[in-house]
Amino acid sequence: MEKKQLLIISKDKEFILGLKTSAGSSFEITSVQNIHAGYTLALSYLPDAILIDQLSLSPESLKNLTSFKTTHFLNKSFLFLYSNRNSGEGSLKYKEHVDEIIYNDLKEEDLLQKIDDAISVKRCLSNYWKDSFMGLFNLLSHPVVLIQNDEIVAMNDAFKRYFFVTTPGQLKITDIVDCKNKYQVLETLRNFARGKHMKATTKTSLLLMNNKVREASITFSKLDMDLTGQMVMMINFAQKQIPIEGNIGTNSIETEQYFSKNNSLESSSFTKREKEIIGLLCKGYKTKEISEALCISAKTIEKHRSNIIKRTNSDTILESIVYALNHKMIEIWMKKEKNGGYSPL
Repeated sequence: MEKKQLLIISKDKEFILGLKTSAGSSFEITSVQNIHAGYTLALSYLPDAILIDQLSLSPESLKNLTSFKTTHFLNKSFLFLYSNRNSGEGSLKYKEHVDEIIYNDLKEEDLLQKIDDAISVKRCLSNYWKDSFMGLFNLLSHPVVLIQNDEIVAMNDAFKRYFFVTTPGQLKITDIVDCKNKYQVLETLRNFARGKHMKATTKTSLLLMNNKVREASITFSKLDMDLTGQMVMMINFAQKQIPIEGNIGTNSIETEQYFSKNNSLESSSFTKREKEIIGLLCKGYKTKEISEALCISAKTIEKHRSNIIKRTNSDTILESIVYALNHKMIEIWMKKEKNGGYSPL
């Protein structure tokens, strides 16, 4: 008989020993003393069940309890909170972050039986192919989302990190694709979903949840020809070739062209003065030197710098310049010609 894997997070040595003694051959029990160590171990261990002993842990450490259920790989682990029935609101505030609360008026044998029953039910309800797909989905280092009828129905851990999503809710594709016309975004994807093509690889600007804009290569791929509206979207900020098998499925040129044409910011031009300031910054000029060269005050220059950073949704002037150069928003005029003019490098 295969042993069930149980991870106990507790500082109570007697409690752990009692469970190990009562477990017999049904469970293989591993224990740690804090939430952080438990989470780290759970990711590599992937136990059938995790029992968190609220009675021996501090309220401060339990703040990290939310990490368990928001990580895809740990969704397969049944998460129990061991608490005191008379604690009132003490345990109920954690109810939404665990699968079940077990109270300390149960004997060790009954507690283990309750865990055993829960594991058995969860295993029966598990969809093997869905779990396999979602496992690969979350292993990818690229941000990836599943889209159904314009709505993002699932996102991998890499997407959450890049887009600063902490509490996934209703998020639409138009919330992250920075194109001027949201209706055309939706119409383009609907046409792609209804069409015969299986994938589209293109470039566009994506709006991160902290209001920064980054250009990326994106690939749309249908899950199945019969599942209208369902597709995978993979994002690659490095803009190198995404590891997608090129020989499988035909490309939707129309979809690729639409996003490629709309891959720039709405406010995609600088004023003449801003271009002058950027040009001098690229030559290494300091604020005082720019002030003397253009006969404007340092305060005015700082205002222009601030506008340049804001216009490109950047954090620093250097990041703004790199973005502007990459998007051909500016040309740096530095090479002097015989006629006295300047030409771009």
